[in-house]
Amino acid sequence: MDNKLTVELISVGTEILMGNIINTNAAFLARECVKLGLSCYYQDVVGDNEGRLTDTLNRAIDRADIVILSGGLGPTQDDLTKEVSAKCMGRKLYMDETSKIAIAEYFVKVGKSPTDNNWKQAMMPEGCIILPNNNGTAPGCIIEDNGKHVILLPGPPEELELMYRESVEPYLKSLISGTIYSKMVKICGVGESKAETMIKDMIESQTNPTIATYAKTGEVHIRVSAYGEDEAAAKKLTKPVVKELKERFGNSVYTTDENVTLEQAVVDLILANELTVGTIESCTGGLVAGRLINVPGVSEAFKSGLITYSNKSKRKLAGVKKSTLDKYGAVSRQTASEMAAGMAALAKCDVTIATTGIAGPDGGSPDKPVGLVYIACFVCGKVTVKEHHFNGSRAKIRNNAVTAALNLMRNCILEYYSEKTFGKK
Repeated sequence: MDNKLTVELISVGTEILMGNIINTNAAFLARECVKLGLSCYYQDVVGDNEGRLTDTLNRAIDRADIVILSGGLGPTQDDLTKEVSAKCMGRKLYMDETSKIAIAEYFVKVGKSPTDNNWKQAMMPEGCIILPNNNGTAPGCIIEDNGKHVILLPGPPEELELMYRESVEPYLKSLISGTIYSKMVKICGVGESKAETMIKDMIESQTNPTIATYAKTGEVHIRVSAYGEDEAAAKKLTKPVVKELKERFGNSVYTTDENVTLEQAVVDLILANELTVGTIESCTGGLVAGRLINVPGVSEAFKSGLITYSNKSKRKLAGVKKSTLDKYGAVSRQTASEMAAGMAALAKCDVTIATTGIAGPDGGSPDKPVGLVYIACFVCGKVTVKEHHFNGSRAKIRNNAVTAALNLMRNCILEYYSEKTFGKK
């Protein structure tokens, strides 16, 4: 894509450097900049130190068209972002009366009184564009000079994200000639390396649109982005590429809507076919049910969820035979199958998912190593069982099992209706 502006992100705060807080602001801003077609080559984290912040900002201004700083706009002496930015851009600070009034009104609204240092937040660089803060006290600002754009945003994520949506995003769009349109193809059940191999020729020959892959837990997301004179032109360029990806990956593509999660796709499929669902979990301990219940509207379909961690609970609640447990063990294809069927009978539901495995770090054996997980799905009388071998920590194994369970549920429902040749695929 031609004529792309470059952006650099600077996160200010010693607490970020020390690992006391997770830097969600950088992740948010990076995602939003990509959506607009901005090229982000560098991200920086710098503590509350005037010298190091000055060096970092000067370097960023030298190599990027747009620099976005987050944090350091507070009322205390170690909040230096505005002061350093004004100095680097050759501006003096002045007391902005409109910002001062807004700060005073905010304190009235929350029933508190400002302290003298709060007025520091109303000091603004001369000639800047002031960005009102409708969720806090610190206004942001934009300083422009010789084709450079330095944007200052507050550190609290709820303040930063609202200010970005209300003020920064429209401003950035005004700087961009043409339009970037992106489509996200989300795939489950295909590993990252295999997915990349399957589209290697497309990646190597890409120009406009471009293709980028992102590995998620048990998923691969492929972003297709095109540049055009307007959205319609850019969208037209993405269509054949998205179509080709859907043809190559088939049913492994569960959505092309960036806002739809795997659990949302599963619930949509269940609701579209007027099915009811239940879960019975051992090693995942309720995580599958939790993912499903995160989806609004699932209450119409979700009947019950059980955690049968012990053999006794598997027998008493799910009806797993003692002979099955004695002969094959709790972590087995046979036990998973009986758990899924037993849950369907108990909850009187159309679809169930069952998980049983060894999440570790202990409990494995040569025959049944840590990471072995059996997942069974019951759909209208038919049970399908899959064996998985996951690697990593206990948390990673469990999370991968959850993704695999949701994917199995989706595939089994699709297969059932494919065989019946009716229903929504």
